[in-house]
Parts: sequence; C-alpha cells; structure tokens
Amino acid sequence: MQYRRIAQLRTPDDFRNHLLEIGANLDVDDEVQVGADAPLSQPLNYKGKTLSNRFAVLPMEGWDGSSDGHPTDLVQRRWQHFGESGAKLIWGGEAVAVRMDGRANPRQLIINEQTCGEMAALRETLVAAHQARFGGADSLLIGLQLTHSGRFARPYDNGKLEPHILYNHPLLDRKYNLPSDQKLMTDDDIARLIEDFVKAAVLVQKIGFDFVDLKHCHGYLGHEFLSAVDRDGKYGGSFENRTRFLRELVEGVRAEAPGLDIGVRLSAFDWIPFRPGADGTGEPESLGGKPYPYAFGSDGSGTGIDLTEPKAFLDLLHALNIRLVCITGGSPYYTPHLQRPALFPPSDGYQPPEDPLVGVVRQINVTAELKKHRPELIIVGSGYSYLQEWLPKVAQNVVRTGKADFVGIGRMMLSYPDLVADVLSGNPLQRKRLCRTFSDCTTAPRKGLVSGCYPLDDFYKQSPDAEILAAIKKQQEAEQATK
Repeated sequence: MQYRRIAQLRTPDDFRNHLLEIGANLDVDDEVQVGADAPLSQPLNYKGKTLSNRFAVLPMEGWDGSSDGHPTDLVQRRWQHFGESGAKLIWGGEAVAVRMDGRANPRQLIINEQTCGEMAALRETLVAAHQARFGGADSLLIGLQLTHSGRFARPYDNGKLEPHILYNHPLLDRKYNLPSDQKLMTDDDIARLIEDFVKAAVLVQKIGFDFVDLKHCHGYLGHEFLSAVDRDGKYGGSFENRTRFLRELVEGVRAEAPGLDIGVRLSAFDWIPFRPGADGTGEPESLGGKPYPYAFGSDGSGTGIDLTEPKAFLDLLHALNIRLVCITGGSPYYTPHLQRPALFPPSDGYQPPEDPLVGVVRQINVTAELKKHRPELIIVGSGYSYLQEWLPKVAQNVVRTGKADFVGIGRMMLSYPDLVADVLSGNPLQRKRLCRTFSDCTTAPRKGLVSGCYPLDDFYKQSPDAEILAAIKKQQEAEQATK
C-alpha cells in the first residue's frame, strides 16, 4: 500500500486535508511562534529548576558501547549532540542495563562500579556542550533510564536470545522459538533484580544525574509485569500484583538513594503482535477468536485501546509522588508501527498497515487523554519524528493546548539534533536533515552494526558500516523480489 509522503504536503491546508482523508484527528498551528511568549519556550518550574523550553530528548539504545558495557567515542558523540540540541529535559538519553544479562544487545551500556566513572563523563559531555552553545546549563534536568530487557535480552550475541520471562506468552514464545518448558523468573529472581536496580540507582545519584527512569515500556521486563495476568503469585494476576514490581523498586530507590528523583516511561497501550502478511504488510496474529489478555491498555480485542488501567497506573504514580511520566506505546519487536511510525520498515519489520500519521495521532491523543486525567503530572509525549516538516507546528499546538508538557524527540536527534535550537530561534528548518524514517538506525543494529543515521549524517554515511549496511539491504531486496 502506498502512502503519501510528508514532504509532499507543502501547506497547512495540504496537511489538514490529508489528515481528514485518512481519518486522523490532529490539530496543527499555522505558524510557529518565537520569543519569550512562544508556547514551546514557556518555562516549567520543577523542584527548584526552571526548564526554559518544552523539548525533551528521549532515551535510545545506541548499540555502540563496548562489549562489556562501557561508553565509546560514538556514545560520547551522541551525548554531545543531546547537549547541543537545546532541549532542557534529557529523558534518560540512553537505555542502560542494570546488569549484564539485562542487555538488549551485546553493546548496550551497563551501569556498575566499573562503568560509572565513564557514565559520569557522558553527563559532563552533555552539560559542557549545552553550556558552550547556550551560555549556561543550570536549567537542564538530566535523567538516566534503567532497564532489564527481559524476554528480549541478547547480552552477548546479537543472534542469541537469552530471555528472562514472567509468563508463557502463546504468541511471543512461538515467534521467538521459546521451548514450552522455558524457565520463568521466580519471585526470588525478581527480588534480586530489584536489588540490582536499586544498586544502579545509587550509582546514578552518585555521579550527578537528577532522576532515574524506571522503564516500563516496549515489551521489556518492566512492561511485561503489567501484562502478567496469567502469572501465579504476588507479581501476577491483579493490577495490584502486576504493579508490585514498580512499588518495590520505588521503595528501594527511596530508601537507598534518598533525594534521587524518579520518572517512569510507560507503554500506555499495546496490541497483539503483528506479522508480515502475504504482501509484506503488517497484520495481527490470531488467537482463534479468543480474547487477547496480554496487552496492557488494550480492550481485549487485540487491536483496540482501553485506558482504564493506564489511568490507574498514573493514579499510582501520583500516589507514589512520581510526577515525571513519558508516554509511549507498543513495542519495537512486535508492533513497531505503533511505537515508531515509519514509512519504511526495519529489516525485521513489515510494511505499515496504516498511514504512519495515524500512528502519530494515536500516540498524541492517548497522551492527551492521560494528561487530562492527571494534569498534576509532567507528561512527555513520543512519536513525533514522523511528522518531519510538521513537527514544530504540531508540537506547538500540543503544548499550547495542554495535551502534553514536553515534546519528546527520538530518531530525529540522530539526523538533526539542531532541530530544537532552530525551532526555538525561528531559523528555517534544514529540510535535508529531517528524519524521513528510513529505519536504517534500526536495521543496522538488527544486523549487528552500530545505530546511526546512515542516510543523512555524513559521519555514518562515510563509515565502513554504511557499505556493509548497503550490501545487506541490497541482498534483502533481491530476496524479496524472488518471493
């Protein structure tokens, strides 16, 4: 199925008419304001800091650390760009594993006694870059995302899954060839993991970060707890049990790292896993007409949304005095079109089953509903990169109308980290640097290469990995042509 490219939508009316044609309800401002009164430049006061704009850098996995989890020059380069971007809220910057077996890839960063000095240097690089460009860094709020990858752990070999699962999932177990007797994490295993999260949080505080993100998104372990409806014992079944992991994490962090702030990135909705159909377009897996109970924030149909439990989750965060919340959805492993709308799929994905703008609008609308439910929370939205030229005008409308407090930027940071500074200064967008969602930043790591913007960033475009990636994609295209 062919979808109209964003670059072809030249005027606000073009954009609005296209949204109407695809049935997507999204507001967009005609012009982006600049200056002290601009919505995207409005300050937000939080715990003694005044964040002077409404952009956030979202956490990513760079696949470019060392084999033992240390940052490399490539990681330093990305963090320098985060600082130079001008965004005031750095939401994690990086997904960092709390121990070796929790890594999603063999080059993911780890936080431990051996790496914490270099992790501190990453933060210092970001702060120095921001200060050099903007003349000060007091208004930065910088966190670090802590994670365990659960059923998607590949700590040593990109081709070897070493999963940690909470329950037997009838579709994901089959998709990833897990045996029927795959060992489940015990309650004692979970208790030890909580200890490791807390130890990591103590180090995060020690090296100067403002907050820690206790990751509950994208199919990783924290997120899997929320769908563990079939698990026996105190971590499964009821909503209270499925959120026990979070509550015990928070209790441990506050006991051992008092004063360290806490945020949570949440997949607020999820669907049944998708697969490529006969023509390569994504289609939902089937449970033979049975209800699908394993999607947090779903209505049970597999492809619908019910925010009853996500709202209860936000109520819980409020009760725990956690105000920082980043909203996302789905998983890059089994529903990438929900989590990361793109016109061109990664190598292990499928052709989009909907205009990617529909996916963008879905995330914005879910985030807006959750913000309306709990206006006291500081809400960061996701999924904006696919908007490309229209990102600033949609972002301004979102913030101006209170649908979210911050607009989170992910993939766009790889191709165009200056976007934030250009928007806030009123500079014309550098259209040749806009992320066009070619998904090379995902395809490359899926094939064991480092993540970067190979089409648009000259640094990666001229690297040896670019030639390897081009050869891989050419071979894949040839294989698809013969099917």
